[in-house]
Amino acid sequence: MTTRDWTTAGAGGEAALQALADLPGSVLTSFLLGLAERRARAREPADVLRQWESDTFTGLAAVDLRRLLRAELRLLTAASAFEAVELGPLAPLATCGSVGPVSQNNIVTTMRGTEVVSDSTNVLALECARRLRRDPDRPVRLATCQRVVRAQEVPRRPGYAHHFKLFALATAGRETRDHGFLVGAFVEHVRTLLAGFDELTQEGYTFGRRPIRLLATDARAAVADRIAEQLSPVVEVVRGPLDHPYYAGLRFTIEVLAPDGSVVPIADGGAFDWVARLTANRRLVFVASGLGTQLVVLLFGR
Repeated sequence: MTTRDWTTAGAGGEAALQALADLPGSVLTSFLLGLAERRARAREPADVLRQWESDTFTGLAAVDLRRLLRAELRLLTAASAFEAVELGPLAPLATCGSVGPVSQNNIVTTMRGTEVVSDSTNVLALECARRLRRDPDRPVRLATCQRVVRAQEVPRRPGYAHHFKLFALATAGRETRDHGFLVGAFVEHVRTLLAGFDELTQEGYTFGRRPIRLLATDARAAVADRIAEQLSPVVEVVRGPLDHPYYAGLRFTIEVLAPDGSVVPIADGGAFDWVARLTANRRLVFVASGLGTQLVVLLFGR
């Protein structure tokens, strides 16, 4: 385990940290819960209020709840081909880090072997894997709206916070001839998100140009060509190279022109190997995408 000096300073150093990490899960959980109980008893009500007022992980969202719910309902209406599911606020420890290059330092970890959900698509991958293990021939399409929490530094701009609302889509299933399943899922995600923008205009939202930036590795260039061919009649497609290891060769982004003239990267999606790794079945394809609903309400509404 590699750590920075400040993480163990004053607490016994690396040896103490490793000793705790080596404890059986139930023992470590009991130890941490006991520690939290002592620290909580030592706090005064004024301490709690002070944290509520200053801690960027807590506090109210920057949007009106009624507006947010109406926007989410519009997006879910556009995603009628997907089963709408409600996810819990917690996920198994390493839900993100076990399948992708994500540091656990960027995720809020609990004391009970879980983590606060930081990306709904990773949790949807778990549910897709669970269902496909039972029936690998039945494709899964899921949609959700969830408040997530991320611990990394956030831009100091209105609407950005450690906790925010995310609309997410996930599709998983067995690959078909000539990557037909992957191409179909990719196209469906993009079209669903674009339909979501159309739905939101009926709530008074205003969106300018919203081209699709389609990125692919050399190995996936031919697949990207087929995706672009199906999308180009309905939306502008801009091609580009992909060198990000987070994705399995294909990625798309939707950058929307906001009423103030700025260009906002509001949606992102791609192909991932998460379900294939979770199930140890390389033939299973997983496509996921997400849209920041909180930013939509703040930047594109009336």
